[in-house]
Amino acid sequence: MAKVKYAFVCSECGYLSPQWLGRCPDCSQFNTMAEEEMKNPFEETKHSTNRAVAITEVKSAQVNRSVSGIKEFDRLLGGGIVNSSLVLLGGAPGIGKSTLLLQLASKLAGNNIKVLIASGEESEEQIKIRADRISNMSSNLYVLAENNLEAIEQQADELKADVLIIDSIQTMFLPHISSAPGSVSQVRECTAKLTKIAKSKSRIVFIIGHVTKEGAIAGPRILEHMVDTVLYFEGDSFHNHRIIRAVKNRFGSTNEIAVFNMAEDGLREINNPSEIFLSNKANENGSTITAAVEGSRALLVEIQALVCNSTYPNPRRQSAGLDYNRIAIIIAVLQKRAGLSLSDKDIYANVAGGLRVFEAAADLAIALSIASSLKNREAPADTIVFGELGLSGEIRQVNNIELRLKEALKLGIKKAILPKTKVKVKGMDLQAVENISQALDYLS
Repeated sequence: MAKVKYAFVCSECGYLSPQWLGRCPDCSQFNTMAEEEMKNPFEETKHSTNRAVAITEVKSAQVNRSVSGIKEFDRLLGGGIVNSSLVLLGGAPGIGKSTLLLQLASKLAGNNIKVLIASGEESEEQIKIRADRISNMSSNLYVLAENNLEAIEQQADELKADVLIIDSIQTMFLPHISSAPGSVSQVRECTAKLTKIAKSKSRIVFIIGHVTKEGAIAGPRILEHMVDTVLYFEGDSFHNHRIIRAVKNRFGSTNEIAVFNMAEDGLREINNPSEIFLSNKANENGSTITAAVEGSRALLVEIQALVCNSTYPNPRRQSAGLDYNRIAIIIAVLQKRAGLSLSDKDIYANVAGGLRVFEAAADLAIALSIASSLKNREAPADTIVFGELGLSGEIRQVNNIELRLKEALKLGIKKAILPKTKVKVKGMDLQAVENISQALDYLS
């Protein structure tokens, strides 16, 4: 009998070491190395009988989708849930992951689709309490308090469930693996098992995953590579809206977002998120409106900036929802190309509403907000501002100009400051600028 081999595995990144280490050399995390039994994956491998086939001989497969009934969620996935797919939903504790999937299960069960929710964190009674608060449930929705994945698979087969929801993958285990639930090997093998269940039994599988303090899904990075779709739930306790972002989707765009509002009866769809982000817009200096494009949707958001005299030898520069490195470049361009004195000023920049905007199209709006706050002069009212700012002070072209303008027009904004373009939108007054100096002339 072969000797059982053990190794130390990092619970954060999956790094293998023959001995225990206080700090992982790969991800630099402390006290994450755990001892696990290592098995040779080639011990029982047989010769493959697969044969190479010319690409011209392969028949194209049609992607079949099931409409969930939640329009925002269907649009996020590219038009519906793909049959036999494996979807991973990650997010911070208490943000609404279980609530969203319970609402999704309720919608699917109402369409005569059998759904099984297997929870390793809550009892059937706890799930029922949330279900009563959300909506009326169908008899096609089943719940199971279990964390043995083999027992869950058996129950799903007996019920002939079309959809399986796992809450959460970090609580699941396979009996033949000696390590504890949540360990690297358990998470990896359980996900591999669920992948086989989804593909071989034509079953849609949703997995809920916990996140680390850095915001990444806990467990080995291979977890995200094994699934078909990875969704991240974003939001905080200071705002009611929740954003789901697709960071991986084999059957759709990876730039789409879905916006929901957290209410007492669950998550409600927001069909026009721009109204939410501009609902409390400040009419003071240091505030501009820009359009951020997420996938196929344009969102109007408010960019705020505050410039004040610094009491520190090194002025403070802080941002929330914006790329700090882009702001540093914009400040340098404003000093060099526009002659603004900012070297002794504290500068704070923010995206109102908690949204994150990292695209270069927001450069011009950030620059105008900073200049407006510095000069105590209001930015143009009811005007949308966007454009990329170059190092020589030029305003460069951005993509999806027509999409941004039409979204502004829907909300009654009829003026835009933007780079030179041939795009025309009826009802919009377009003010093209070539450089930052021309853009600053619009400050009242």
